[in-house]
Amino acid sequence: MENVLRPLIVIGGSVVLTLLVGWAVDRLLRRTDARHSETPLWGLLRRCRLPFHLVLCAALLRGSYRETGLADGHVAGVGRALTLVLIGAAAWLAVRIANAVVDATYTRYASAHRDPARVRRVRTQVTLIQRVVSAVVGVVAVASMLLTFPAMRAAGASLLASAGVLGVVAGIAAQSTLSNLFAGLQIAFGDMVRLGDTVVVDGEWGTIDEITLTFLTVRTWDERRITMPVSYFTSKPFENWSRGGAEMTGTVFLHLDHSAPVHEMREKLRDILRACPAWDGRDYGLAVTDTTPTTMQVRALVTAKDADDIWTVRVTVREQLIGWLAEHHPYALPRVTTALAIPSPNGVPHPGHAPEQAPDGEVPRRGRG
Repeated sequence: MENVLRPLIVIGGSVVLTLLVGWAVDRLLRRTDARHSETPLWGLLRRCRLPFHLVLCAALLRGSYRETGLADGHVAGVGRALTLVLIGAAAWLAVRIANAVVDATYTRYASAHRDPARVRRVRTQVTLIQRVVSAVVGVVAVASMLLTFPAMRAAGASLLASAGVLGVVAGIAAQSTLSNLFAGLQIAFGDMVRLGDTVVVDGEWGTIDEITLTFLTVRTWDERRITMPVSYFTSKPFENWSRGGAEMTGTVFLHLDHSAPVHEMREKLRDILRACPAWDGRDYGLAVTDTTPTTMQVRALVTAKDADDIWTVRVTVREQLIGWLAEHHPYALPRVTTALAIPSPNGVPHPGHAPEQAPDGEVPRRGRG
């Protein structure tokens, strides 16, 4: 009977104690969160319940397993397995706590600052900090697990002795990976590009959708995702339309006949912009910027609060101006004319010359006397 009760008491007691302590900690965090509602940290820490329970239960079982009397010949193996579970659960708990602290800090910063550019910059830095912390904790946890095996501890001295050579070899072999890693850190803290920024890369217009330590994802206007190494943004030029403010100035170019009513077009542009909700009202203008023997180039200048609205304003102005000209001033639109060719006596046409009509309706021949 004792062989049955002892394992039940030890294992059951560990589980019950884990549940009681976890319930008490969760209740304390809930009350603290209700008392300090302006700080989201305590509510975020409640997400750590599962790894906390696992750490506490593994620690209790690791310390009391010998008292169960089960599998006496495998105590060392069971103890090592519980140690591995404890290390893994502790790493999980550390990552959850770090993420909760970072998320709470970012939430307070975002609520206190209304500048979208600064908020996006901090969000980018926070995201990469979370990834770095998770990677470091994971590496430390794996190393700690390996060191629990005696064979690994014996090999530790030789590994440390050859660390210099291995580091050089690894650096050469993973040169591109390391360059992307340092480029990711440079992007995060150098404020070159941020999550949500509007960029033009390789002729593609889009928004920064994701930034990691090694790659960056651009979401294009047609919902495609372009994945690029972060080293691209530190070694090649690109356009960042969100840099220095989200306001944009756009242009609409029209090629018209020289007789186009520029003054009336300027008034019509003003009416179109006043009826367009995407126009921010900062500025507008219309001017003749170039001319050719057959047409002239008219540029309409418009403004908007961001890249999405400037696109809407440009297409609206282009569409309505052309429609207005076609309806009220069709002569202002460029016309393509073709010339008739006159056959010569030897059968070779003369391009660019209109036929001359004789009084009797016949086409005269060259050299007729």
